[in-house]
Amino acid sequence: MRIATFNINGINARLPRLLDWLGEAKPDVACLQELKCPDERFPHAEIEAAGYHALVHGQKSWNGVAILSKHEAVETRRGLPGGDDDEQSRYLEAAVDGVLIGALYLPNGNPIPGPKFDYKLDWMARLHAHAASLLATEMPVVLAGDYNVCPTAEDVFSERAMADNALYQPESRAAFRALLAQGWTDAIRAIQPTGRAYTFWDYTMGAWPRDLGLRIDHLLLSPVLADRLVDAGVDRQNRAAEKASDHAPTWIEIRG
Repeated sequence: MRIATFNINGINARLPRLLDWLGEAKPDVACLQELKCPDERFPHAEIEAAGYHALVHGQKSWNGVAILSKHEAVETRRGLPGGDDDEQSRYLEAAVDGVLIGALYLPNGNPIPGPKFDYKLDWMARLHAHAASLLATEMPVVLAGDYNVCPTAEDVFSERAMADNALYQPESRAAFRALLAQGWTDAIRAIQPTGRAYTFWDYTMGAWPRDLGLRIDHLLLSPVLADRLVDAGVDRQNRAAEKASDHAPTWIEIRG
C-alpha cells in the first residue's frame, strides 16, 4: 500500500500536474494540502476520472486538505479537537483499508513573534493531544502532511537563512520532537537516517535549480504501522515540471 502526501499549492491551478503524478505514481492514498478552494470548487469529476474518491475539507482562497483514495474511505474526523473557534481547514481523518489516515496542514507561523506563531504552537499542542489519543487505540495510523517544521539542521539548506523563520524555531522543533517522543516514527528518516531529503523549494532565489530546499512534509507512523514500513521517498522530479507546486510528493510503502 502506497500512501503519499502532497502540498498541491492550489488544486485548480495545479490540476494537470496532480493528474500527471497520480497517473505515474499511482498511490493508493494521497493526502493533499493547500487546496485553496471551497468544497464546491473541488475538481471531483477529474479526480474520479483518474480513479480516486475524494474526501474534502476546503476553504475559500486558503488552506484546505483532502484525502484521495482508490478504495473506500470513511471519514472519522474533520478538524482537530479543542478548536471550536478555529475556522481554518487544516485537518481531515479517514479510515482506508484498515489504516487510519490523518491528513494535516500545520500553520506556517510567520512572522515571528506574533499571533500567527502563537497559533502555530497552539495547533501543534492540539495535534500532540490528538496524536496521543490515536496511539492509545493501538491502530495502524499515519499522520501525513505539510508540517511546516524542519526538524533538524539536515532538513534546511542554511541554518543562518532560517534563523528567523517559524519553521525552524526551537519551539517548533521541540513540538515536533515531542510528537516523536510519544512513539511516532518519522518514515523518511527511518529509511534514510541522514542526508538531504528535501520536500520543498521556494519559488524565489532560484531555490530549485540551486537545491536550496527544506524538509517540511512528513509522514509519522504509529508503532504498529512502522513495523509494516517497506520504503519511503520523495518524488522530487515533480518539482521540475512546468507550473509545479513548490512541494514534491512524499510517500511511504507499507506491507498490506
